Amino acid sequence: MSMSEFPDAVAPLEDLASPERLESPELDISLGELAHQESSDQLGQLASPGQPAAEDQLAPPGQPVAEDQLAPPATKELQTLHFTDSLVTISDTGRELGEFTISVLPILYNSFSSCLSVHANSHGSIDSIPCGTSISAYLTQNLETLEHYHHEYIKLKEQPLVRKTSMKKGDDGYVVTKEITSGQNVKSKTLTFTLEEMQGFVSEASNLILLRILAQRNKVPDNMVFLSFDTEMELSPSTYMDLGHRMMKIGKEEKDVLGIQRTVHSEEDGPMSWQCNFLPDGHLTSRVQVGSPVTMVLTKLPHVKQTVEADPKPVFEKKPLNWEEDMQLYFKFIDRTEALKADYGSYLRHHPELRSLMADFLEFLLLRKPHDVVTFAAEYFASFSTLRTEQSPFLTAKKSSPFKEQKDLN
Repeated sequence: MSMSEFPDAVAPLEDLASPERLESPELDISLGELAHQESSDQLGQLASPGQPAAEDQLAPPGQPVAEDQLAPPATKELQTLHFTDSLVTISDTGRELGEFTISVLPILYNSFSSCLSVHANSHGSIDSIPCGTSISAYLTQNLETLEHYHHEYIKLKEQPLVRKTSMKKGDDGYVVTKEITSGQNVKSKTLTFTLEEMQGFVSEASNLILLRILAQRNKVPDNMVFLSFDTEMELSPSTYMDLGHRMMKIGKEEKDVLGIQRTVHSEEDGPMSWQCNFLPDGHLTSRVQVGSPVTMVLTKLPHVKQTVEADPKPVFEKKPLNWEEDMQLYFKFIDRTEALKADYGSYLRHHPELRSLMADFLEFLLLRKPHDVVTFAAEYFASFSTLRTEQSPFLTAKKSSPFKEQKDLN
């Protein structure tokens, strides 16, 4: 096996031996990509930083957009990206070298109500020497990077090499810290970038989400230009190109896939390109760096979650209710009537004075036969009230009713 048969997530062994080459974007998961959009007036482009996104276009990360433009990717597209890709890294001779996985999950992050957690990991070995790279990042639903951590290693017996890069967004901008360990030697460096410099920033983790969205939309906008770090941590143009559709064999089946090529145009190292193929649902099927003998391929079709549309809510017409003809309602009425009778009978049995009181009132009422029964009842039962004031024992025959309106005396 040649020294170049590393998974493309890890730089060749002879290159990693040099600390300077540890910063090469040849690593499959490169340090971060800064989004920059040119010619926003052309059809299908991403909106340039600070400009509103056109219809069916992605809003630039970190830039304010209208709610109706932000809602579709937040509620529809981004929710369909919560899955894991798992690929196998193989050499040009067909030998398995390692694995490559990408996982996207929704999380809650500090003051942000809903964010994305992106984890990417690639590991393999060459001549029994373990090596690999991993990324962990937290993104907003606008694909704005909040935190980004990158770890690379190659476990040489005499001089193990490790590179760690962390990127975090603050109030004034981004702080990037790099640490390279070669044996016992440790080198550290901190870089800062203002918010103006990072307008439209798209990290490598955001780029993974962006590729899935483009694959689901089945469209790569023309003249889509971003910025990315080169080997010297200088910003270089990064372009995306539609490679069209082709049939690809996955396991025992052939599927139609969309190819997307990303190229970093570095002034120091020249252009470096990566080609990826995706299923219509956004699952990654293959990834390869142009010129590399190592390819990451999907060997088994993933389980595709079927979207089931909810049935429309049934509408029931309002029908006249006739409880006497409805047997169920009729028996409920009978049961309720019997229950009330039993309750009332129990109350009367526990209060025998009620029967005597009502009998006296009815007897007095039938003897007097008053025209105003309500006033008569009020006067009769007023004598039982504890709040009744003392009155003269001589009642007047023309006493006004307390239930009638008092007329003004002229």
